[in-house]
Amino acid sequence: MPTDALTFLNPDTMPAPNGYSQVALIPAGARLVQLSGQVGIRPDGSIAGPDFAAQAEQAFENVKAGLATAGSGFEHVIRLGMFVTDFAAQGPALREVRDRYVNRAAPPASTTLQIARFFRDGLLFEIDVLAVVPG
Repeated sequence: MPTDALTFLNPDTMPAPNGYSQVALIPAGARLVQLSGQVGIRPDGSIAGPDFAAQAEQAFENVKAGLATAGSGFEHVIRLGMFVTDFAAQGPALREVRDRYVNRAAPPASTTLQIARFFRDGLLFEIDVLAVVPG
């Protein structure tokens, strides 16, 4: 399935989004891949760093590896779910990291939630992804 078979829409009847699309239209018969939530943990089990940007980048790299394993990539992502502990402080860094991975011209649908804490002390970010598998 070519990438342009995905359609991202932002109807005038919905609020204007900032860095995401309101609607992701998936073509009939598309195969989907759902990744588990990924955090800023390296393959060796260590946390990528104490700072938010390093953890977010590692989480996005983990997603990139998972998508590749399934035969997909960030250009086929239709939905991001992101979790942070302090959006006011972490939002700008999150946008900067996210924008290096997603198609900014047609960004995926997205939800970002602020939560109290993660399953492991020191973690600051988690992301889960839904993507189309081309072909």
